[in-house]
Amino acid sequence: MPQLNMVQAINLALKEEMMRDPDVVILGEDVGKNGGVFRVTEGLWEQFGSERVIDTPLAESGILGISIGMAAYGLKPVAEIQFVGFTYPALDQIFSHASRIRSRSRGRYTCPLVIRTPYGGGIKAPELHEESPEALFCHMPGIKVVVPSTPYYAKGLLISSIRDPDPVLFLEATRLYRLIKEEVPEGDYTFPLGKARIVREGKNITLVAWGSMLHKVLQAVEGYDDVEVIDLMTLHPFDEETLFKSARKTGRVIIVHEAPKTCGFGAELSATLAEEAMLYLKAPILRVTGYDVVMPLPKLEDFYLPTVERIRKAMEDIIKY
Repeated sequence: MPQLNMVQAINLALKEEMMRDPDVVILGEDVGKNGGVFRVTEGLWEQFGSERVIDTPLAESGILGISIGMAAYGLKPVAEIQFVGFTYPALDQIFSHASRIRSRSRGRYTCPLVIRTPYGGGIKAPELHEESPEALFCHMPGIKVVVPSTPYYAKGLLISSIRDPDPVLFLEATRLYRLIKEEVPEGDYTFPLGKARIVREGKNITLVAWGSMLHKVLQAVEGYDDVEVIDLMTLHPFDEETLFKSARKTGRVIIVHEAPKTCGFGAELSATLAEEAMLYLKAPILRVTGYDVVMPLPKLEDFYLPTVERIRKAMEDIIKY
């Protein structure tokens, strides 16, 4: 079984789905001859041709507007936006159209669109290249939001996203693209959207994370006993059952994400836990997050992102409470 990084695993998922289903098409800036800004689509233009791997102008609103039309009429477009910060010019297309087609048509039409885009910090890039606005998209009814944390799960989740009848925002942590390798099987396998996974079982604290922050959490819990770690994988809709079950077991929950704290997705998780699992909690729910500022330029980036030390401090505080 090949050892692949996340770039290679996503590329394999795209290739296999394009071979399986002729309705799957790829479009975006430089996705063809150049293979994408991170080379995720490398080799697909040569294999499937320019009618299925389509280079577009630098116009995110146009890319997604065209993709929505394709999806409404039966194709399964996978649109690449080079960085999630570049989706902002296309929010009208996503919010006003992609998310509403099923509702607007009373179920006559769906929008099987996948928007692939890198997100998050850790690569010392300039402004708008390291955003973490996942909560913004989770607030849009009709949009699913998926964030893989490893190559193996990236492939299975992307295949599920392509086959889903509704629009999916597929966020790929830029820092993880080539950071780790693991065994990724060739051939068909999927993971259901809306399901989390327990990466490590424990009885004292539940730590919840997604994307690159999962790996920061796993570093932080080394040497600690009975700490449970949940990889959320799908943010919208998120797996309430797994979260509630873990919170009832441990009585203590820490949520870690790199987006700003105010109105970050951790706030939604925290509020839901407070509504549904309050009587099981032994301490307040804690959040370890980015700060309420624009992602700083490289010299301050490591200070902005959650660190092992900040996560361990939260673990110590929640046990002492």
